[in-house]
Amino acid sequence: MKYLSLLFLCFYVSNSTAQKVTIVSDAKAPRIQFGTEKLAAILSEKGYSVTFSNRIPKRGNDKIIVIGEKGSANWKQNTAKFRIDDSKLTKKEGFQINTQKQTVLIEGMDASGALYGAMELVGRIKSSGKIPAEINIQDSPEMVLRGSCIGMQKTTYLEGRDVYEYPYTPETFPWFYDKKLWKEYLDMMVDNRLNSLYLWNGHPFASLVKLKDYPFALEVSEETFKKNEEIYKFLTEEANKRGIWVIQMFYNIIVSKPFAEHYKIKTQDRSRPITPEIADYTQKSIAAFIEKYPNVGLLVCLGEAINTVEEDVEWFTKTIIPGVKDGMKTLGRTDEPPIILRAHDTDAPMVMSKSLPLYKNLYTMHKYNGESLTTYTPRGPWGEIHKKLSSLNSIHISNVHILANLEPFRYGSPDFIQKTVKAMHSEHGANALHLYPQSSYWDWPYTADKTDKRLLEIDRDWIWYKAWSRYAWDSKRDRGQEIQFWDKQLADKFGTDLEAGTNILKAYEEAGEIAPKTLRRFGITEGNRQTLLLGMFESQLVNPAKWRVYPGFHESCGPVGELLLEYAKKEWNHEAHVGETPVQIISEITQHGKLAVAAIDKAEAKVTQDKEEFLRLKNDMHCYKAFADFFSEKVKAALLVLRYSYSNDIADLDKAIPHLEKSIEYYQELVNLTKDSYLYANSMQTAQRRIPIGGDDGNNKTWAELLPHYDRELVNFKRNLVLLKSSKDGKIEKKEVKAWKTAEVTLLNATTASYAVKNGTKVYGTPISEIVKVAPELQNLKGIALDETMQNEKGTQLKFKNSKAVKLVVGYFNSDQKRFLLPPSLETDAAGNAYGQAEVILASAMNLKELPRVNIHTYTFQPGENELNLGKGRVLILGFIDANQTISPRDVGFIDEGEKGAVDWLFY
Repeated sequence: MKYLSLLFLCFYVSNSTAQKVTIVSDAKAPRIQFGTEKLAAILSEKGYSVTFSNRIPKRGNDKIIVIGEKGSANWKQNTAKFRIDDSKLTKKEGFQINTQKQTVLIEGMDASGALYGAMELVGRIKSSGKIPAEINIQDSPEMVLRGSCIGMQKTTYLEGRDVYEYPYTPETFPWFYDKKLWKEYLDMMVDNRLNSLYLWNGHPFASLVKLKDYPFALEVSEETFKKNEEIYKFLTEEANKRGIWVIQMFYNIIVSKPFAEHYKIKTQDRSRPITPEIADYTQKSIAAFIEKYPNVGLLVCLGEAINTVEEDVEWFTKTIIPGVKDGMKTLGRTDEPPIILRAHDTDAPMVMSKSLPLYKNLYTMHKYNGESLTTYTPRGPWGEIHKKLSSLNSIHISNVHILANLEPFRYGSPDFIQKTVKAMHSEHGANALHLYPQSSYWDWPYTADKTDKRLLEIDRDWIWYKAWSRYAWDSKRDRGQEIQFWDKQLADKFGTDLEAGTNILKAYEEAGEIAPKTLRRFGITEGNRQTLLLGMFESQLVNPAKWRVYPGFHESCGPVGELLLEYAKKEWNHEAHVGETPVQIISEITQHGKLAVAAIDKAEAKVTQDKEEFLRLKNDMHCYKAFADFFSEKVKAALLVLRYSYSNDIADLDKAIPHLEKSIEYYQELVNLTKDSYLYANSMQTAQRRIPIGGDDGNNKTWAELLPHYDRELVNFKRNLVLLKSSKDGKIEKKEVKAWKTAEVTLLNATTASYAVKNGTKVYGTPISEIVKVAPELQNLKGIALDETMQNEKGTQLKFKNSKAVKLVVGYFNSDQKRFLLPPSLETDAAGNAYGQAEVILASAMNLKELPRVNIHTYTFQPGENELNLGKGRVLILGFIDANQTISPRDVGFIDEGEKGAVDWLFY
């Protein structure tokens, strides 16, 4: 029966009155054949009868489409009788299409160009329903690489493993083995002319290659290993058909868990020196990978698990590059496979200067706005890194990374995105794009939407991929024409007229300004330790230094302007304001929210298709408005509290209360809008996320969880205000602060001396290191005496044995000078909270005579033999305390003369 049905179909098509089309192409060229198949499919859908040939027919009146690569034998053979001017077809992946009588000629500068030319014609036929009677166009991309990434990572750590350590297994990544999903994703990429796919993972090699010298290092079963070989081969072949280069990313230095267990070491240790075993294992892993997957690129992240830039250079030049060369030698290759160097947590210009004499085919990559999207006017020290790297005349890639401030709501502002891509060219000199998913990177392929069936990120965030890829191809498109283009795209998607499409676009673009503007003016960091759309505490607004503002963030990720503390000070002193101000921003974001909601609500009546998705989009616009209103009220309250720090007028604090109360009302609205629509706000659900509050064990990831914290903040403020009013001198009598309960440990270091943590002690034995102020919490501690020269040259190592859980008290100098060890930074060290050390427990807690003030962090250790290795630079090891006691974080307030004391105590 099936055979008869097919026979009937063939008979019907061959004898129908459908217009016949012959597609002429090179059957041996995979990318051209893929384009041919896509053309045939749309032509059949539109009622054409399609035949295929390697050669152009000699006669007949049928429509002919010729697809080929400039200069190829097949193209020359089939176009000899046509007059073709392809002198301007010179750029990689470029194409031209023109008609000559009944023939459409699609010529690509290369195979990818021919493919894109075919896809261009597919789009025009799909839109008009027929082959264009006349067409004469030429096109080529501005950006050389245009890629998207997928994280082979999870929302939480696997048991017994650290950050980024996720072997490729069906249990951990069932979607990785779904060939149908891969084809859908790759089709999305080729539809958007994306030509590179990045897979991010900590240490992928132990899932993809076996090593003769390290057979024990494989960390998947034989059955899984075979599945990985099969799916990786499938993926690379399918990607190649679509003109897509697969690139495997990895972090350094991470080794497989079986390898680590064999040598009794950690899988990753930032302070560990490079050892011969680790270097040899990694070099051979890379060599085996290059040999097995010669068409797969490598993206190297030297950051997060190597301690110094000098070691970065050593690792890149003596392990990674030699590994690639070893793989080339085995294959008998002389051409250099491309290696992409990620600038994160390293001195990329220095690494490149040492590496280019050894290996020429190097690319560079750097984050655009860090791990968020904040501005299309980048500047500052981060911008200088881009400029240095792009000046090397290699391909420099701008990485739109993580998007911690956009999760989880829909984002799709073509205007913001187009301006951003223009800035990548003009401000940074980048000529390639690397694009993260708009949301739910750690939970890919799903979104955070609470639906009966999980939504796929590529489906929900279609406009994200389409906008970035459209402007990566050509950023100079006319704004008026772009508005018309997106109006039609949105009208088609939701089955509306163009007026409603215009309103949906307006909603996207108004809402698209809210999160970027808010974070760049008020945020602590652009990194994923802050989830912006969950809000911020008043203490984070009025005393951001306590929460460790990431260096360079505000100078790099937005236009010139003032931060909240600067604005309050200028207001009090009646000084002129400069640039973008906090008051300006809260006015703008509330107006953006109002306009976005009005536009989306107006469009609703015209929606005739995909109504459920439209309602989810509408809900997101209302969420953005509620967030903007909530945040603006918090800022208004913060400004009044900061004014009080100058005026000492309690009336200023009274005026803050209505704003805080109103902020709670708006946040309740946000809770109501999200409780049935979202599973979470942030897809990274670990202790790495600290702001507005810690995300330990997957907690505090929803608005409903955060609301009680904001309620408590208001209660505390009102209570402290009552106490302030009832005090005789306008000051609250501070509670007595008790010294922390110390704990006994057995030090295992060869020589260790101790000192009393009290005024008069010279911690380094020098006059300038004399303690002159110390928080009462620290006064029973016994610090461990260390040699400052050894700390600067070799770092700080401490071994000890403890029978009970303890916290090690560590003092970090508040300075970015190289001679002082920088405090834990989750922006550059994902394992920076492995011992609970990321947060400042006591801010401005110690003053030494002529050294920077000291902030206190604590590291928690369970019973047993323990070891702590810290990097190079001076740091104070102040002793051990009982881990089970309650300790309250606070700003002790030992500040320099002329500085303003923090007022965040009002909220505790």
